[in-house]
Amino acid sequence: MKAILLAAGYATRLHPLTLNKPKGLLPVAGRPIMDYIADEIDTLEEVDEIIIISNHRFINEFEQWADRRRPETRKRITLLDDGSTDDSNKLGAIGDLAFCIDKLQIDDEAVIIASDNFFTYRLKDAFDYYRLQGRDTVLAKKISNRDELSRMAVAIIDENNVIRQLEEKPKQPVSDLGIYATYFYRKDTLRLIRKYLADGNKPDAPGYFVAWLYQRKDVMVYIFDGECYDIGTPEAYRDVDRWASGHFADKAPSKEDEQK
Repeated sequence: MKAILLAAGYATRLHPLTLNKPKGLLPVAGRPIMDYIADEIDTLEEVDEIIIISNHRFINEFEQWADRRRPETRKRITLLDDGSTDDSNKLGAIGDLAFCIDKLQIDDEAVIIASDNFFTYRLKDAFDYYRLQGRDTVLAKKISNRDELSRMAVAIIDENNVIRQLEEKPKQPVSDLGIYATYFYRKDTLRLIRKYLADGNKPDAPGYFVAWLYQRKDVMVYIFDGECYDIGTPEAYRDVDRWASGHFADKAPSKEDEQK
């Protein structure tokens, strides 16, 4: 299995914080967001490679992160530069996935995660559910805030947790079940991404692919325990950092570590 981290966005809503640093490398409780994600990926023995898709502007930042991370993980870390330089020529999350699959000739199952999502659930629990079901699986949580739901994919599921309706960024959410940007896809599903794009569908938010996919094959929902934050504004970032600093103090680097 491959772990693919989507990290090629420009996070313009977070300016000035992300003018010179990618969103996934912003520190939360003293550590880059991607450190927490990589920690969880390390719990999946089946994953043999972490692939990071960056834009050209921030590729060097991710190379520095990878150089520091490699001694801490047994998994191979591969970086891809999608060649984009700003929002005007970006490929979009689904476009980046197609680029990655073609470039590395991936013929494997994958867990795909947005590199800017800070979460507290155990990724292995979701993976075990995916393995048990044997079908594509997306992660979700019940959300009461309708404004928040309107900025994400929202689903209706049946009694077996199979998606029966899903819409990306709905003006009027049809349920309180929000889908987050962590997806477990089978090998045959990754092959469908090129067809999705060839049919003229949107290359942007990864939820658009799920909305297309569930109409063609069963897609399961794993409802996780814990939190997941897609940090969209400087205020939201400060709130998450403040919250995490109170919960992950033991994860924060010491002054000696920061000086190394």
